[in-house]
Amino acid sequence: MEIRKVLWPTDFSGSAEAALPHVQSLSQNYGAEVHVLHVLEDIIHHQGWYGDFESQHVEKLMEKTRQKAKQNLDQICANHLEGCPLYIKHVAVGDPAAEILKLIDQEKVDLVVMATRGKSGAFDYGSVAERVTKHSPVPVTTIPVENPEKG
Repeated sequence: MEIRKVLWPTDFSGSAEAALPHVQSLSQNYGAEVHVLHVLEDIIHHQGWYGDFESQHVEKLMEKTRQKAKQNLDQICANHLEGCPLYIKHVAVGDPAAEILKLIDQEKVDLVVMATRGKSGAFDYGSVAERVTKHSPVPVTTIPVENPEKG
């Protein structure tokens, strides 16, 4: 199997960060480019909280959130992926599993490396990891992350 492109989805949690050494190793050993993806929740389609907000307000909030995500990706790439031949940052809006699967097809990714659970996961194997693993057209390497609630 030739590994030219690796996708690392991150929710900026410590769980997602556990996959970084594996991503770095794949990039260095195979010269693979690394696609780093963060998916924002689409708050535009939510029901109003305590009434409706003007669409301009919601759009400003989404843009601010998108800019913060880009800053976080820049920081991760600068601090952890500087040894990678090439890394490409992506910010998407929507359902995390659906956006991961979409990017696999869009970028012709060869391998996905992700943690088994994200920051809001209460179980050892989260729903996003499960859906990506079940529906991915390419291999998915899941990195086990200890559930702190199990002690």
